[in-house]
Amino acid sequence: MRDVAVIGIGMTRFGELWETSFRDLFVEAARAAMLDAGVERIDSMYVGCMSGGLFVGQEHIGSLMADYLGVTPTAATRVESACASGGCALRQAWMEVASGLSDVVLAGGVEKMTDIDLNQATYALGTAADAEYESFHGATFPGLYAMMARAHMERWGTTSEMLAAVAVKNHENGLLNPMAQYRTRITREAVLQSTMIADPLHVLDCSPVSDGAAAVVLVSVELARKLGRPAVRITGSGQASDRIALHSRSDLASLESTRVAAERALAMAGVRIADIDFAEVHDCFTIAELMVLEALGVYPHGQAGPATLAGETGRAGRFPVNPSGGLKSKGHPVGATGVAQIVEIVKQLRGEAENGRQLARARRALAQNMGGTGGSTVVHILEA
Repeated sequence: MRDVAVIGIGMTRFGELWETSFRDLFVEAARAAMLDAGVERIDSMYVGCMSGGLFVGQEHIGSLMADYLGVTPTAATRVESACASGGCALRQAWMEVASGLSDVVLAGGVEKMTDIDLNQATYALGTAADAEYESFHGATFPGLYAMMARAHMERWGTTSEMLAAVAVKNHENGLLNPMAQYRTRITREAVLQSTMIADPLHVLDCSPVSDGAAAVVLVSVELARKLGRPAVRITGSGQASDRIALHSRSDLASLESTRVAAERALAMAGVRIADIDFAEVHDCFTIAELMVLEALGVYPHGQAGPATLAGETGRAGRFPVNPSGGLKSKGHPVGATGVAQIVEIVKQLRGEAENGRQLARARRALAQNMGGTGGSTVVHILEA
């Protein structure tokens, strides 16, 4: 297989973007990525989108985006893996370049979630759970993650203060990200006193409903050199699945698909988790960040919470996590999230993160993007 690099990145602001349509969000991000890459054509593209049909009444998204980006008859494919749709779109693009089938491939993600009311959005997101055994009986994602949080607390002694520390840290990072939905500082007390959504999760433990898009351009490393573009290599890629319903899993307090996907990505890259300088992970709820860090092997089970509380995952800590602000502060337009993680990593590895958000050490990074309660996970390793 050929070595693959990211040479272009683009992203819209995340938030409640009433003035911008679904298609225009994608085109804005894709054009920015192509301009950044210095390319005028692409051989193929993949678009991560969880549920365009439920959010905006639009399916056949590959054709739509190729049309409005002005790249027809280029092959364009929509990729869906719930909240991991963007990360999986990136993986498909990576495979196409690595195989030699195409030389220049665009991977993007988009979602417009605020054109429907909150109840409809909750329903749409709930389709990523087991429809017959979870959603039919009234389970929502806050409820499912609350069960995971409670199991983690009972087994490992995790506290609400530890969950709140995740939110505070990610908002501190998002404050410096010009693309973030919530550029606001919050306190641990504010999190703990905010409205309870599903015990033990407060509203400030939850990522928001968001609109937005992100895109990257992938080429072979050899072509990147010929083009004279700054290249960030994708050295490892791993994907795994788990049982979709929580009741079918042996352990509610761990994320098996993340563990396996990370092992595969790290093995491909020929590195250990100790060799990673920082990570962008899927913090759809604060408990998710802690469970992901333990599944990745950054911390033993039960130790991610105390480490976060001690500041180890802050920008100046031992292992910075979500310097972008994460899903919690940056926003979570579900189809775009996995690609937005790559945008942040590329900025950091290039030394281009804005507003003092740049990490002191940024040579190798990990991106972890998962669908539902971890029914699917994709992990990538990137190096400057």
